[in-house]
Amino acid sequence: MVQLLSQQELFVITSHPDHVESLFKAKPRDAPSLTGESPLRPILGPNSVLTTVGEQHMRQRKLLLPAFHGDAVQRYIEMIERVAEREIDRWPIGKPFALAPRMQAVTLDVIMSGVFGIEGRPAPGTVEHRIRQTFRRLLLASTNLLFELVELQQLGRPEPHGPLKWMIDLLDRHLYPAIRERRAQGVKPGAHDVLSMLLEARDEDGNQLTDEELRDQVVSLVLAGHETTANSLAWTFERLLRFPAAYDSLRELVRSDREEAESYVEATIYEGMRVRPVIPMVVRMVKRPWQLGQYVVPADTPVGVSIVALHHREDVYPDPHAFRPERFVEQKPGTYTWIPFGGGIRRCLGASLAMAEQRVVLREIAKRVDLRAPRPAPERTRQRNVTMIPARGGRVVVERKH
Repeated sequence: MVQLLSQQELFVITSHPDHVESLFKAKPRDAPSLTGESPLRPILGPNSVLTTVGEQHMRQRKLLLPAFHGDAVQRYIEMIERVAEREIDRWPIGKPFALAPRMQAVTLDVIMSGVFGIEGRPAPGTVEHRIRQTFRRLLLASTNLLFELVELQQLGRPEPHGPLKWMIDLLDRHLYPAIRERRAQGVKPGAHDVLSMLLEARDEDGNQLTDEELRDQVVSLVLAGHETTANSLAWTFERLLRFPAAYDSLRELVRSDREEAESYVEATIYEGMRVRPVIPMVVRMVKRPWQLGQYVVPADTPVGVSIVALHHREDVYPDPHAFRPERFVEQKPGTYTWIPFGGGIRRCLGASLAMAEQRVVLREIAKRVDLRAPRPAPERTRQRNVTMIPARGGRVVVERKH
């Protein structure tokens, strides 16, 4: 455990599994999340499930949880396969390109289907077309700018201003009319998308969610589901291409349709998210003196759990910097030793969908193309706001297609 001191405050960082367990099992009032202070809050809004805490967070989590588990996720599988196949077919042979943006194209299609029920290319002029085009323009063309503007905002201005405010206003000018139109149309029978579910949801007093609440949840789910999963896939292939034995095993198993292929695919994803977690840290604010091993942390101290350090503990993962999917073939990840999705009541709502996406996409890529890294040296990490991404976007070259 490392204690970082300034003149005014104490900040504690830990990577011990026992400490992680104590924080993740804590009651929200004893160790609330600090996500309410996220620099993304101006974009996500005050009602986002990602940044609210306490009772408000639990209320929103209960409303959203059914859309991302069990049968709901299974309904997306065939769609994910179609999207992945279309994307891979467009990849050039022999020409280096960054994998992360290509994966973002796949995850955008998946999240648009899951959140809005929009698949493929809706007819121009429809509500679905306006929503898709707005998010595609803002997310695919402006994601880097969006995060850079948020970082600049952290320098002292509490409210959006300048280009950031313009981008948020542009999003809202399209999204609010679409929400009102979908509300007026009513939910279609058999609709399973998140927006339809939220339009029908009622709180304990029988009240509908407001347009503002719907807007914040929709934006949060699209942003969270678009960026992190895409970069997890890019990181996994960046690692695979530097560890040929693991990559050869993956391709051989997937292409032979052997029974153990699925378990190896899943183990490869676990290992990718272990060695290169996209979110490097989560933070709790302990509201009472907190025992962390031999240390007692004073009340009102932020305690950060370093996901990167935890995932590279040699006592948990021998030879921690090696990429070895075999670690997880016979053993599932530990609740408090593998936490790329966070943990406790703050564990990522979309974890099941993210895992399903990665299983399908990883399998399709391994089956359909042979990749190599254009440079043998590993890609460095680059910090972009709250995420850790491949510095060159996970560059690959397609040698051949199958």
